[in-house]
Amino acid sequence: MANINQAVDFDTAALVADHFGYKAKKQPMFAQIKRPVPTGGGKLSSRPPVITIIGHVDHGKTSLLDAIRQSNVIATEAGAITQHIGAYQVEVNSRKITFLDTPGHEAFTAMRARGTQLTDIAVLVVAADDGVMPQTVEAINHAKAADVPIVVAINKIDKPDANPDKVKQQLADLDLVIEEWGGDTVCVPISAKKKQGIDELLENLLLVADILELKGEHDCPAEGVVIEARLDKTRGPVATLLVQKGTLKPGDTIAISNTWGRVKAMFNELGKQLKKAEPAAPVEVLGLNAVPHAGDSFKIVSNEREARMLFEKNKDMQQKTPARAKAVSLSNISTQISDGQIKELNIILKTDVQGSIEPIRDSLEQLGDEKVKVRVIHSGSGGITENDVLLALASKGIIIGFNSRPEPGAQRLAETEGISIRYYSVIYELVKDVDKALKGMLEPTYTEVIEGQAEILAVFSTGKKSNVAGASVKEGKLRRDALARIIRKGESIHESRINSLRRFKEDVKEIATGFECGIKIEGFSDFQVGDIIQSYRQEVVS
Repeated sequence: MANINQAVDFDTAALVADHFGYKAKKQPMFAQIKRPVPTGGGKLSSRPPVITIIGHVDHGKTSLLDAIRQSNVIATEAGAITQHIGAYQVEVNSRKITFLDTPGHEAFTAMRARGTQLTDIAVLVVAADDGVMPQTVEAINHAKAADVPIVVAINKIDKPDANPDKVKQQLADLDLVIEEWGGDTVCVPISAKKKQGIDELLENLLLVADILELKGEHDCPAEGVVIEARLDKTRGPVATLLVQKGTLKPGDTIAISNTWGRVKAMFNELGKQLKKAEPAAPVEVLGLNAVPHAGDSFKIVSNEREARMLFEKNKDMQQKTPARAKAVSLSNISTQISDGQIKELNIILKTDVQGSIEPIRDSLEQLGDEKVKVRVIHSGSGGITENDVLLALASKGIIIGFNSRPEPGAQRLAETEGISIRYYSVIYELVKDVDKALKGMLEPTYTEVIEGQAEILAVFSTGKKSNVAGASVKEGKLRRDALARIIRKGESIHESRINSLRRFKEDVKEIATGFECGIKIEGFSDFQVGDIIQSYRQEVVS
């Protein structure tokens, strides 16, 4: 028996429907819904472009947006640095443009990457007096990884020490050749402070948007992405949504992966209440039951019951879903190549000195064949940072450190996200390993995991030049047949296996911390009081 409030599985529902003369059709689960794209089934019409402002900190990104919107955004930001992703829509010559203002400070690289992935065009702001900086390079790489066209705005041209030509040369060195130099990158000199060149920049943005021929379906239920969300003390959960398909209206029932609700009210960035939001429109929405996750997809459903059912199905599926697919690494890349999962091996290269970058990059990019190409999407000198890990995550790449080690935060993030980091000190070995990995010939590498340590307190002779060590386990545990080494005065003097473990007169499989035991080591009997027996195992690493 099932009461009216219980959900039944599809097979059962299909049998019941068939009994009454109906044919049941299975609907895909909510979590399987991908980013909305025009299907051609509805009426397609032009939509506003979604544009992201990216670049180095203090190069004038928010000032540029402020000049465009004719309002003081900077005054509301802590320390004049953008602290969140803001979404704004402006009207230029009776045409709308949606802007996503992403933070420029390196601590917000992850948010910047998220903003770039939502956009149609990226505006790269570079200060004419400062030139290309490390975060400028990162911003370019994020935009390239997302395959987004870049329009360059050279800001602060009103300053006495401004040098736009130097900036253009630096950009050319990064494969962003501007149009006047024979390239295809639109470049506009501006002064956000004095509002010079703003109209020309907007005209160029609309021109690039026309070339992209951006279309959207208007006459269908809305779908899109959560840009940002927060819990307001007075209004409850508030989410900033970017509509990508259809039209969103107050009263619509909205379903997101981890929450649902009815749209009570919608507002634009100025706090004005809206009656509808069409494709490429950013809106603030009230009425959700919980705060959604930024980056989640949303869709409009017919009623609250369907929203609840989608929410429950999605929750159940997340609980049943096995661990996520293994990230790209040198050890598994040949399998993914043969399966057709990847056609490019993206590499983030970090070296100890700048001079090592070019020969390594040239050597790596000569590898590969018609099945897969090797591409160094970002390189730099110094330690491996969290920004490098985030870029590897966004581009499904690996990180190679040449005489470079990760910062503690980057190491933890890489372990959490499953990002592969390989370390080398010889260029030949680095190139050889990547080549072998592409051909499926790379031998696995191993790391040691220390299981336990014991200190020898006494030595007992058992005759025939055989001794047993009487030891106390100080850390972890010792296992019979485990790999072991004898350490005397800080140096390893023998490595083999634990032959036997005895607790009093009984043979045991393992001894835990705090207990004493007798130990025999394979091929070794020259024990001394004070020696350390270290037990370990070897694990395959990517």
